[in-house]
Amino acid sequence: MTSGHAALVTRQFGARAEAYVESSVHAQGADLDQAAALLQGQSAARVLDLGCGGGHVSFCAAPLVAEVTAYDLSADMLAAVARVAAERGFSNITTKQGRAEALPFPDAHFDVVLSRYSAHHWHGFTQALAEAHRVLRPGGRALFMDVVSPGLGLLDTYLQSVELIRDPSHVRDYSLAEWTGTLAAAGFALKNVTARRLRLDFATWVARMATPQAQSDTIRALQAQMAEDVVRHFAIEADGSFTIDTAAIEVARDA
Repeated sequence: MTSGHAALVTRQFGARAEAYVESSVHAQGADLDQAAALLQGQSAARVLDLGCGGGHVSFCAAPLVAEVTAYDLSADMLAAVARVAAERGFSNITTKQGRAEALPFPDAHFDVVLSRYSAHHWHGFTQALAEAHRVLRPGGRALFMDVVSPGLGLLDTYLQSVELIRDPSHVRDYSLAEWTGTLAAAGFALKNVTARRLRLDFATWVARMATPQAQSDTIRALQAQMAEDVVRHFAIEADGSFTIDTAAIEVARDA
């Protein structure tokens, strides 16, 4: 990640750390249940929460495994995660600051790598996935959970546009084809893809990022002008609320 983009991500999310820790959208979901299921029977495991954000994956994993490393670019996010971990008695969660593209861990250090709603902020998507593969032990599993692009031109353009207008640190919501191709190139073996849909309340969505009113108005104006197929796919509602595609992609490092 370039220093310029890293600074932008840090600025965007540092001030919003508490909002993400308290976000109900991030604190629950079938994808978190899926992550917990993946960890069943792995009480001795070391887990990396890659791009931990508000720490919800770490909090989900901590009761099930031996060690969790909550890793993020934002020091403010990590401080919030450490505070909540202490409040909840999760003594097996440690925090570490750094970039997804340059993980400060030895080869094959983790039994499981989990990442949720982080990859669309990575400046170097390919490099970060290669690093995730490097630090995962042979036979280990990884689960990547994120917003995904529908892939079709107009739908993709709309999605990337509203994401960027809301949050200038946004890089890209990748399509499933981009995800699976890049994971395979990094050396991962695909095990399972679970596609889901997630409704976002517009007012909460922009408030969580403290999006300026002018940008919020721009998104609403764009929504009002979009073609019917965009409105239909994203289920855009009268108040601007809408529904996006997400996916949980489970992979393994076989060697």
